Amino acid sequence: MVPHPIFVMNAETSRYYIDNLYTQDNAKCYQALNFVKNSIMGSNRQKGMVIANGILPRLLQVLPDQTKTPDIRLETVVILGSLAKGSEEQVKSLVDANVVTYIFNAFLMDDEPKFTEACLRCICTILQFPFSDYSVVFSDAAIIRKLIKTIEESISNSICAMSILSYSCRTTAHQNTLWEEGIGFILANLLNTELDDLSIATLKCFARVCQDNPMISAALEETEYNGKTMPEMLDSMRGGDRPTSMRLAASKCITCLYRAGALEVNDSKVMFGALPTLVRLCQNDQKWEHRVEAAEILAVLIEDDAELQSLASISNHLLQTLAEFVNYPAHPLGEYGGTYGEHRSKEMKQAAFKVFASLGANDEEIRKRIIETDNLIDHIVLGLKDPSPKVQLAAVRCLHSLSRSVQQLRTTFQDHSVWKPLMTLLEGASDEILSVTSSTLCNLLLEFSPSKEPILESGAIELFCSLTKRDDHSLRLNGIWALMNMAFQAEQKIKSQILSTLGTDQIFNLLSDSHINILMKTLGLLRNLLSTKPHIDYIMNLCGGDIIQAVMMILEGDNLPEVKEQALCILANIADGDIAKDYIMRNNDILKKIQEYMTNCNAKLQAAAIFCVSNLVWKEDSGAADRQAKLKEMGIFKLLQQLITTSDSLLFDKVKTALTQFSDS
Repeated sequence: MVPHPIFVMNAETSRYYIDNLYTQDNAKCYQALNFVKNSIMGSNRQKGMVIANGILPRLLQVLPDQTKTPDIRLETVVILGSLAKGSEEQVKSLVDANVVTYIFNAFLMDDEPKFTEACLRCICTILQFPFSDYSVVFSDAAIIRKLIKTIEESISNSICAMSILSYSCRTTAHQNTLWEEGIGFILANLLNTELDDLSIATLKCFARVCQDNPMISAALEETEYNGKTMPEMLDSMRGGDRPTSMRLAASKCITCLYRAGALEVNDSKVMFGALPTLVRLCQNDQKWEHRVEAAEILAVLIEDDAELQSLASISNHLLQTLAEFVNYPAHPLGEYGGTYGEHRSKEMKQAAFKVFASLGANDEEIRKRIIETDNLIDHIVLGLKDPSPKVQLAAVRCLHSLSRSVQQLRTTFQDHSVWKPLMTLLEGASDEILSVTSSTLCNLLLEFSPSKEPILESGAIELFCSLTKRDDHSLRLNGIWALMNMAFQAEQKIKSQILSTLGTDQIFNLLSDSHINILMKTLGLLRNLLSTKPHIDYIMNLCGGDIIQAVMMILEGDNLPEVKEQALCILANIADGDIAKDYIMRNNDILKKIQEYMTNCNAKLQAAAIFCVSNLVWKEDSGAADRQAKLKEMGIFKLLQQLITTSDSLLFDKVKTALTQFSDS
């Protein structure tokens, strides 16, 4: 349709119609709205002129105005719906003007069928954009109730309502709200339709409602309709005779049910249903959008299970298919040119990286096959430097998965110096990218990794010390984990730099962290710092009093046995030093605490405490006789004699070793 030349006329004519939008004469107002509607239909240029002429605020004034006729308010919503089908920038203008909120307010006030349908269509169009404000939908329970009510009114309303709910259902609270409003029965009912568009919209809503929600997923798994369970309905909808979009949506629903614990991994609908369907839909005879979506769902499906990963890796030449994904730009020149072709290439790459990351999560042989796939590491390194955060994140996750391989750390990772782009990526990265990147670097800092030394030389100590102070607990964990790996069998200067940069105050903070993993890694760092006699004495000379205080805090606190065992192991390391021993021997509170744990009901804690005693009284060390005499005086020698009758073999060996160190034993 050729747009009416309203905004290409002279200024006077154009002004006439704009002015009539503000008139109190409903007939003239309607005529002006109708004129605008016809003018912008099918023309983004004309839509841009409407927005540029400031008509949008007037439309939002007319929408709730009850003095205007129903036809005027309907025409207003239709215009907004038409604008919503314009360019991305034009839709952003609608979002910035809170158009969705205005339309929902009008939607709640008017039950006229055509008006309701126009409102739903407009909202549905806007909410499909990622920059839309989804929170509006769940800001008022009345909106949810009316959306659900409109599902019964027409097919168009059903599709729009399902789509709106799937776009906006983002949290557990949202899911629970929908469940309380009876969404389970509605989903079961609508899945039985013969209309493909409605089925697909319903499936997408289904996936949103049950994603990462064990309670709702379990309830949906048990729901039956017309003699069929929901998983059985889903399984039939992913069959080869169905549209690709439906097969993808049904496979995603099965994936969500499985990941939420409602289906077992060996359920045929998972292992021999969703998985092969998704692998098949990655093939090059499918549209690129469908291939990307299939790969992304597949990555989630197999992410945590070694059996699914193994099965996927040998299904339908998947690795070869994914190689096509990462090589997507290598098509005949001009076939996928321009910005859109570049967008497609990035989407294909990040989807492939996600699947590779999931495939390589557990099995060394699969990782080897992935690495050998068509110069993959080169593509991943390029992905780390890609301006798209989405591609960067997927590339880092892929590297993180592959970095679990000792062989790859020693060979491929070193040959390609992957640590360099990883360190660069940390500068100004989002918390999400920072978390995965720092986790990957933790693996590259293991003692057998050739990358450890160059990473240390590039300022990594300061970087990871700073991470331990972040609010995000995953970043704190990665920070202290990396420092622990750095300190393992490190030179004294490295240990000294870690300790001086981190500081004892921060060590105390980390030892008081509410996340046990952070506490354990901090104790692991102290153990690694306090290894080899010269290093132990040096570190204790720097801050021995603080370390003893920290250990005492752990032993006296309400901590798990494995935490206290680590603290006792630190004491055992200190007791192995030449001079450092004195920090324990001069502290009667610590000695009594060691003695107390020698009779603990936990055999591992007993063994760790007795190991401390062995190191303290080791007869080959200088001053052993005096230390033995003091411990005998405390009754520790007698206690060891009593413990020699233990039936625990590990504990028996520790007791025997300790007793043999006493000179007159």
